[in-house]
Amino acid sequence: MAYRTATQAAVRTNRLADSTSPYLLQHAHNPVDWFPWGPEALEKARREDKPIFLSIGYAACHWCHVMERESFEDPAIAAILNEHFVSIKVDREERPDLDDLYMKATLLCNQGNGGWPMSVFLIPDDQTPFFAGTYYPPTSRYGRIGFSDLLTRIAELWRDDRDEIHRSARSLAEGVRQFSRPAPLDAAITADMISSAAATLAAACDPVQGGILGGGTNKFPPSMAMSLMLREYEHSRRRGQPDSVLLDRVTLTLDKMANGGIYDHLAGGIARYSTDPDWLVPHFEKMLYDQALVSGVYLEAFQVTGKRRYAQVASEILDYVLADMRSPGGAFYSAWDADSEGLEGKYYVWSKPEIMAVLGEREGEIFCSYYDVTDQGNWEGCNILNVQREAAVVARLHGISEAPLDEIPSNARMSLLQVRVRRVPPALDDKILTAWNALAIASLARAAVILGERRYAQAASKAADFVLTNLIADGRLLRTWRNGKAHTRAYLDDYAFLVEALLELYQATFDWRWLERAVRINDEMLRLFWEEQKGAFHFTASDAESLFARTKDFRDGAIPSGNSIAIMNLLRLATILGQDDLREKAERSLRAVAGDLLHGPFSHERLLAAVDLYCCPGTEIVIVGGRHEAATQELIAVAREGYDPARAIIVAQENSHEGPQVRVRVPVLEGKTALGGKATAYVCHGHTCHAPVTSPAELRNLLGNVGRNT
Repeated sequence: MAYRTATQAAVRTNRLADSTSPYLLQHAHNPVDWFPWGPEALEKARREDKPIFLSIGYAACHWCHVMERESFEDPAIAAILNEHFVSIKVDREERPDLDDLYMKATLLCNQGNGGWPMSVFLIPDDQTPFFAGTYYPPTSRYGRIGFSDLLTRIAELWRDDRDEIHRSARSLAEGVRQFSRPAPLDAAITADMISSAAATLAAACDPVQGGILGGGTNKFPPSMAMSLMLREYEHSRRRGQPDSVLLDRVTLTLDKMANGGIYDHLAGGIARYSTDPDWLVPHFEKMLYDQALVSGVYLEAFQVTGKRRYAQVASEILDYVLADMRSPGGAFYSAWDADSEGLEGKYYVWSKPEIMAVLGEREGEIFCSYYDVTDQGNWEGCNILNVQREAAVVARLHGISEAPLDEIPSNARMSLLQVRVRRVPPALDDKILTAWNALAIASLARAAVILGERRYAQAASKAADFVLTNLIADGRLLRTWRNGKAHTRAYLDDYAFLVEALLELYQATFDWRWLERAVRINDEMLRLFWEEQKGAFHFTASDAESLFARTKDFRDGAIPSGNSIAIMNLLRLATILGQDDLREKAERSLRAVAGDLLHGPFSHERLLAAVDLYCCPGTEIVIVGGRHEAATQELIAVAREGYDPARAIIVAQENSHEGPQVRVRVPVLEGKTALGGKATAYVCHGHTCHAPVTSPAELRNLLGNVGRNT
């Protein structure tokens, strides 16, 4: 779907028309004299001595659309911007370094509140921020300054009180730098951090509707928090004292999300967040990273509980990604918008007469009863599909058995979906991002293992091949690709997430090329991002564009921080490769920030998972035998049973390690042979290795005992 309105069509294009970003292209017909971030804009601001107005957002952002319609398409506001400012538009997803840096300034200016659209004003000489906010209405109202009044006031200050502006800029710049100075920890890093963090997260959960209680009404899927609670629950279970509260909070949240309006009951997929505490009214945009992270925690919950419903939801989310977010080349698009035809959620909501016309009287009434559809509607006169009643209750209301009821909603969903796809769809952000694709690849690879679905491994492999073919230039990983054009050198999260994805792909396929590429990309990440003096990783590469601050980000947000994933990769590779220096780097990274963890787990959930991997010994299983032989596959199946996020499985063809093309030395394979010509499993846990076994029953018994009481 083209990003262009009737209003825009009548206006000449600006410099954004040559962009690859769908978000920038949305603004290519604004009367604002927009520049993309780059030397031309920065030099113009310095030469003309004008402050920079920096607007950062993304294509699927509802309030970005609102501010565009209200302000950036307004000729009067555009005239103020064009006369007094140099205006730069940035896609936060293409330039996460700029987004990260200036979001920190926005948080400092607004008592910890931030978001998009982000509106930041910069000194032209060094691009330090002196004022920052988010959405502004076009005129002042309800006690909130209007954008036109704000622009006028800043222009006056720039003309009359430049010293005040520079004082503000110095203060904000120092505040931003403080974000990158986490508190080190001299004491030991212990597993007690995990227990304490999990208990704190459980206490913060809504005991009725699930999810993490916050200061407002919005609820985001707390994927990383739930994953951490599942890790700690598993530790408590192995100790013989299962903490049922942890598991209850996770399953409550997963059940409520799967039943709520945040979940797309027709096509699958999860919306970015719910605007109410009951998960009913989503912010309808669908982001690739949410599909990856949410499906991942449903997969983990299925492993822990055995509940098929969790496997079903995970599969439906991933199937949605494969159906609606996959490019012809196999990689994945970034997002679907919240709006269609200028209205948020219009594509997704229903009236009861619409449903009855499609399904007929009997099936329509049953469907409406099951999915909370009424004549009045449950949101702004329309209906968001959600499950409010148990199937047994609906069956009793309509005098049918539960078995036929299971078929009716399933068939009805297919019929309604066929009608829905004929509506005007939301806009698609069809750029391909390395980091987000890596998250999707990792979740697909895990699903292939946990659900036994080979097609997920095939999809993950094709996406990985696309990234490794199309998003590398001159030996360097790139951030973004669209319409045949790749650009922008990659950031820490691109590298770290891709290494994780390739490690997961190896676990799903045991194809040695994935492990080899993971090692090579990890080495490149260390060369470009590692800081030897203090430890841990910078967000930008050592040869990246110089900005007013070079940050290290340890805070997990909508996606994990690059440091969180990089540390976990170092620990996993240290075990596989037998390289103590990688484990030492992981420990130094954790110590560099661990003092912050003592203040609580929020925004550190995946980092705490790295702590868990560091503190709790994992299990390594080496299976020697023909990778495709039945006996080897039987041992692999047993090795994959149960929930153990710290488990690593390595499969090697005896004497060849699956072929001469492998150039990675894997010490854990050395000296291991197939006993008596039979496929053989070698199990080590922590620093203890056990006698090799050759039968599935022996391996299952061995794995049932190792790691107990840890």
